[in-house]
Amino acid sequence: MADLIKARLTALVLLTTLVGFYLGWQGPMNYFLMFHALFGTALVASGAAALNQLMEREYDAKMRRTASRPLPSGRMQPATVTLLGGIWSVAGLIYLAVLVNTLTSVLAAVTLVSYLFIYTPLKRVTWTNTLVGAIPGALPPLMGWTAARNQLSGEGWALFAILAFWQIPHFMAISWLYREEYARAGFKMLPMIDPDGRRTGEQSIRYTVALFLVSLCPFLLKMNGQVYLTVAIVLGLGYFWTALRFSQQLTPRRARQLFLASIIYLPLLLTAMVLNKLK
Repeated sequence: MADLIKARLTALVLLTTLVGFYLGWQGPMNYFLMFHALFGTALVASGAAALNQLMEREYDAKMRRTASRPLPSGRMQPATVTLLGGIWSVAGLIYLAVLVNTLTSVLAAVTLVSYLFIYTPLKRVTWTNTLVGAIPGALPPLMGWTAARNQLSGEGWALFAILAFWQIPHFMAISWLYREEYARAGFKMLPMIDPDGRRTGEQSIRYTVALFLVSLCPFLLKMNGQVYLTVAIVLGLGYFWTALRFSQQLTPRRARQLFLASIIYLPLLLTAMVLNKLK
């Protein structure tokens, strides 16, 4: 079941939702509302993961890194996954609408629809799927914010932008490492049309710079203080440096270093946000 719901990805969704909620909440913490926001989000995320695998089962079977998933491996049947994914998704949207607020449920629906019906099909059409896919990937912290505040605001959008820009270098590293597998499965990632890696490296640099700039917004918006600012600057420069090295030496080693930098960057930045919250 962990494979079906993409447990690590779902855990990241819940972590960023939790951070968004915590930063958005004012006054004594409402743990019941926090639980409802996380549980509803978990249902939608699990449903999206299951339905995504249903749609891509033929392609997952062609890649070593995904061939062991429940559907291509034969451990589960399409009808079962369809039922589970549909129930989880619908139940999650209703749960959020009833026990959290309508705005958060709408954002969850946008996440679900854009992930399944825009991003997923685009993966076999154009490399820009990575840019499009960053949108549903960045909505969970905004959902956490709206669960707490029941409104869209600049602070919530700043969290969205940080997650969106963080994802691009992260996925560029992955797509470069697994470019042959993606090509075999028919996925149109940038390295497929960029054999020398120049554009892949440029994209990584461009979005680490953009991330560095938007990561300053929580400080400028007075969500976080000097400690957060210092951490954001140090982490941002480190992420940029690994992207720069990757663009200069397009080797598996540099790609793995960029990937590692990405998975170090995010939890440390989120931790600094939580520990240095001002309001």
